[in-house]
Amino acid sequence: MTHALNIVWNPSEGIDLGFFMIRYYSLMFVIAFGLGWYIMKKMFEREGESIEKLDSLFIWTVLATLLGARLGHVFFYDWEYYRNHLVEILLPIRENANESLFNIIQGWEFTGFQGLASHGAAISIIIAMYYFSKNVLRRPQLWILDRVVVPVASGAIFVRLGNFFNSEIIGHETISPFGIKFIKDHFSPMDAVNATGIPNPQAAYAAIAHDPKFSALLEQVPAKHPTQLYEAICYIFVFAALYFLYWKTEKRKFSGYIFGMFLVLLFTVRFIVESVKESQGGFESALGLFSTGQWLSIPSLLIGLCFVFTAKKEITSL
Repeated sequence: MTHALNIVWNPSEGIDLGFFMIRYYSLMFVIAFGLGWYIMKKMFEREGESIEKLDSLFIWTVLATLLGARLGHVFFYDWEYYRNHLVEILLPIRENANESLFNIIQGWEFTGFQGLASHGAAISIIIAMYYFSKNVLRRPQLWILDRVVVPVASGAIFVRLGNFFNSEIIGHETISPFGIKFIKDHFSPMDAVNATGIPNPQAAYAAIAHDPKFSALLEQVPAKHPTQLYEAICYIFVFAALYFLYWKTEKRKFSGYIFGMFLVLLFTVRFIVESVKESQGGFESALGLFSTGQWLSIPSLLIGLCFVFTAKKEITSL
């Protein structure tokens, strides 16, 4: 059963410039990093830190986010596959006997980087901030963590919007009016082409979404929870709370407090939304009870609570 208000979601892949396609997912990352740089610039100006150090921080954060998120997906969610496809871990290709890479190398296809895990990104950023604080900033690690989590929270909003455009990280089926029909989740490109007889996958998807002749196919698509949007909306409030704590209160002077609140708020959201999210794989079948994302969120949440309750005001020299 579907609700009359259920949205049919079949977005284009991106902005077609004719000679180049700007994919929405990539665009969301660009916006996330750009906005993050701007927020940190204002913080550095307030704290009297040089912009040269900010540029270094930006590079370290981008590399840590992308590398950590990728490795997090590989080891937390899909190691059974990647243990036999090691070359695919850091290269945007996938083995496929029916495809050729750039019409040159048979047996491989270009996929882009599919599979990023926020828990891996969080761990990698913490490690990168340790190096940055010791060797570049020369301040305590918690000083930079208390500040960098504010733009990280804003970036999480746009990453989840990118997931929404990609029709990925979707929830369970629902009969509520909030459910969305994700056509590209239900039909693979080949399935859409075979079902409609239209050779172009994008045109086939569009026909399923809008052509009454294919209404029976559209009826097969169940409405599902748009968990990407649930998280994105909640992250707006997480970002607002952290932004307020830094700019409007004295909590920025309590070492570890804002970082702890980030862990508590963000991973509480993640834990709750995971309850209506489809399985992403990983080790949940071995442990049971919770999903992989929920199991990974529990230690982050507990660590955050420890920082919140043990945060002490920084001692500044006169």
